[in-house]
Amino acid sequence: MTGVRLYVPADAAARALGADAVASALAAGFGAAATITRTGSRGMFWLEPMVEVDTPAGRIAYGPVAASDVAGLIAAGLAQGGAHPLRLGPPGAIGFLRDQTRLVFARCGEEDPLSLDAYRARGGLAGLARAVSLGPAATIKEVLDSGLRGRGGAGFPTGIKWRSVAEAAPAPITPSPRYGQGMKFIVCNADEGDSGTFADRMLMEGDPFALIEGMAIAALATGATQGFVYTRSEYPQAIATFDAALAIARKAGLLGADCAGAGRAFDITQRIGAGAYVCGEETALLESLEGRRGQVRAKPPLPAHRGLFGAPTVVNNVITLASVPFILSEGAGAYQGLGHGRSRGTMPIQLAGNIRHGGLYETAFGPSLGTLVQDIGGGTATGRAIRAVQVGGPLGAYFPPALFDTPFDYEAFAARDGLIGHGGVVVFDDSVDMAEQARFAMEFCAEESCGKCTPCRIGSTRGKEVVEKIIAGERVEQNIALLRDLCDTLKFGSLCALGGFIPYPVLSALTHFPEDFTLTSTPGARAARRAA
Repeated sequence: MTGVRLYVPADAAARALGADAVASALAAGFGAAATITRTGSRGMFWLEPMVEVDTPAGRIAYGPVAASDVAGLIAAGLAQGGAHPLRLGPPGAIGFLRDQTRLVFARCGEEDPLSLDAYRARGGLAGLARAVSLGPAATIKEVLDSGLRGRGGAGFPTGIKWRSVAEAAPAPITPSPRYGQGMKFIVCNADEGDSGTFADRMLMEGDPFALIEGMAIAALATGATQGFVYTRSEYPQAIATFDAALAIARKAGLLGADCAGAGRAFDITQRIGAGAYVCGEETALLESLEGRRGQVRAKPPLPAHRGLFGAPTVVNNVITLASVPFILSEGAGAYQGLGHGRSRGTMPIQLAGNIRHGGLYETAFGPSLGTLVQDIGGGTATGRAIRAVQVGGPLGAYFPPALFDTPFDYEAFAARDGLIGHGGVVVFDDSVDMAEQARFAMEFCAEESCGKCTPCRIGSTRGKEVVEKIIAGERVEQNIALLRDLCDTLKFGSLCALGGFIPYPVLSALTHFPEDFTLTSTPGARAARRAA
């Protein structure tokens, strides 16, 4: 048996499920006859570790594979794509993957993420080459015309931010001996802290050159000469993979004194955060990058005018920047033609929580929330009825099944007092206690507040205490009124979105699940309902 080529994901999620042991078992079983390529994940986590093999008919997938399954798979003709209970068929024919519109994650899971040749062979660097030929103004126009909006949560038009930085005057002071006056920066926010989100990690582990290419395009468009990627410390594998990709990109001339042959200098440095949720807010992130405590800055001035070290700065999320290469290579129209309403292009939706088919599903904006969690996600893993879905991380609203007709786009969710955020979708079955979820939201804000503004710092602590009184049955109606008033103060008085958005989960729980906050909803009654 010779020339067997196998693919085993090295994604952190797949490794947590035993992918390394599977790869070792395959290497031992095939010996020198096999070449095993470690890839990113295709995002179907319930099938991980998913092993793929090249056959004359194309790739065939098997999963979920345990190390103990390997001998049986080899005996069943794994090398030829033979029949076996774990055989899934061609990866692209699996319904979850087949029905996606993959632009950002098109290459993820295909090849070695640190092979620049493989990246080029699958369309990589075409967008950067076109940006070099177009020039800054035309590149920014392409991004503007595409309708791309920030994928970190705020949904601000990316092209407008880039244009503001391109037009901004140099910093009026010399804020740093190293970077000096007149610098501009590209800062990538990879501090992925929302519950149920993992798209940034998957991209950085599975296709890091896409982010490097996107940042290089942004730099050439805006005049920036230095980039920073601010990555959460909980992602050691993503950190290591991205640093390795940066070294490869520098050696290939994509970064450095002559960025991609454009005659302009641009380089990227990765910095590691310390786990503070508030550093996902762009100005707190900039404070942290400058070596200070991560606290929110008052705005104006906006980072586009005075950001990192006082210089004009683009701050974009990983997925935002990784969307740019497709827009430049295929044209703004190809991207703008996808989507729903003012939400254009695709969104990598992360399905998590109590869900049968958890993973990453990239699709054009527009499918309903019910389609995502019931048809695509397969309902709950427990088999019980869905009671609530939280979209947008710990600051997102809880939607009941009555709102499952809501299209997945920014404006549709906002119209129903919800957020899309970073695209995390967390599912809860009918055993969930929504009063406890409201308490957790306030507790989370109290723990993660940077402390700079009073509504967030004090209001979240008092809010947790008020919810606990409601749960204990103390002056329930009066305390519910007090909680609503406190949420109003947090929403309109907080300096940033951490305090400003905490009312979303709390008020949505109160509005859509009032039975969990009533006098008759004692801890014992709630426990009985969960056990039913």
